[in-house]
Amino acid sequence: MKKIINLKILIFILLIQNYLTAQTTTLSLEESVTEGIKNSNELKIAQSKIISNKAKVSEVKSQFLPQLKFNASYTRLSEVNPFFIIVPFSTNPVQISEVLLNNYNFRLSLQQQIFTGFRLNSLKNSGEYNVTSSEIEFDNEKNNIAAAIQSAFWNFYKSQLIKNIAEENLKQTEGHITDTKNFMKNGLATTSDLLKLEVQNSNAKLLLLDAVNNLNIARVTFNKSIGYNLNQNTEVKSGNPEIQIQEFKLEDLISEAKSNRDELKSLDYKLKSISENINAVKSSFYPSVYFGANYYYSNPNLRIQPPVDKFDGTWDASVTLSWDVWNWGYTSAQVTQAEQTLVQSKINLTQLNESIEYEVNQNYLNLKYLKEKIEVSKKTIEQAEENYRVNIEKYNVQLATSTDIVDAETSLFLAKTNYTNALTDYRIALVKLYKSVGRKLY
Repeated sequence: MKKIINLKILIFILLIQNYLTAQTTTLSLEESVTEGIKNSNELKIAQSKIISNKAKVSEVKSQFLPQLKFNASYTRLSEVNPFFIIVPFSTNPVQISEVLLNNYNFRLSLQQQIFTGFRLNSLKNSGEYNVTSSEIEFDNEKNNIAAAIQSAFWNFYKSQLIKNIAEENLKQTEGHITDTKNFMKNGLATTSDLLKLEVQNSNAKLLLLDAVNNLNIARVTFNKSIGYNLNQNTEVKSGNPEIQIQEFKLEDLISEAKSNRDELKSLDYKLKSISENINAVKSSFYPSVYFGANYYYSNPNLRIQPPVDKFDGTWDASVTLSWDVWNWGYTSAQVTQAEQTLVQSKINLTQLNESIEYEVNQNYLNLKYLKEKIEVSKKTIEQAEENYRVNIEKYNVQLATSTDIVDAETSLFLAKTNYTNALTDYRIALVKLYKSVGRKLY
């Protein structure tokens, strides 16, 4: 009986899971971006880099402060004969010290760096620049993710619209087949007319299959971009289906990009970090000065003679100067390497500026092309709808042939598809342009 109950519970849980999986999740653009940013592993990695760089700064800052260390040891010595000396006028040797086989040592050490050739200051500044750079890269990564989500959103939205157009096209072909069969009963249409429309209907079914497949692929891509299960049943909705055509000036866009792009800001801080690293390497040209102090608590304490089997405390303090007077060009080689890293990074900055300018140009021209495509497609769809209406009216009174209907349907389907593509492609192009000029998309 218990096994039957457990089986029923298991079946119930599976049914609930299937039900929840089958539920459709409908997301707006803003909701999609929010979900994607929340679920992004890339952002978690970027956040981890910030934490790591901050920890590096803390590591360097700790070296400005005194370092306190404690050591303890125990040593067991092998047995040896006591040390005796013969004193004049004495018949018995005199033992100088007893044999101590157990040695206990405790040491508390303090070390403070006084001067390190400006190395610590340089490393601290370098680390702080890296922190700022990683924070900017985090914002940039968030913007990249938002751009990818928005592109996936509009591609998914476009696929939904094209599927609807394909379904509408299929219904139209099926309606024409029904009308033509009725015409044939009255001798107003031929078998050839019906066959042409049935071929058109088969083509419409193939177009719908393509549209459904493209929709499924777009859904998987969208789900991946927002961190959902790839098989999650999702849909998207646009709160503003109308599109606002915008005007831009290329010179203003390029100027905006060079002022706003996070990649440029991040690389600028990296250059500052590299410059500080060069100073840190050059610190080896200078002497280093340290202060040290130790407190010993040992049994026996070897500073106390003769040694006795008891704990005694002693201390010492010192100032140490260390200077690499000659190391066969080791430091110079390190400086050269660091300086060449700076040279390479400056060249990277130049290349990045050129790439950004190229990207803005490319996106601007594409947006301009799509704007013109929308205008032409809008006129084309108006013409195709009017042509379709006229041919339907003529066909109903047998003044047009089935070939005319097929041509009109095909033209209307292509016009609607082209217009839908142009509108959504314009939205995607706008996202790419905004991203290329450094505007926030989240």
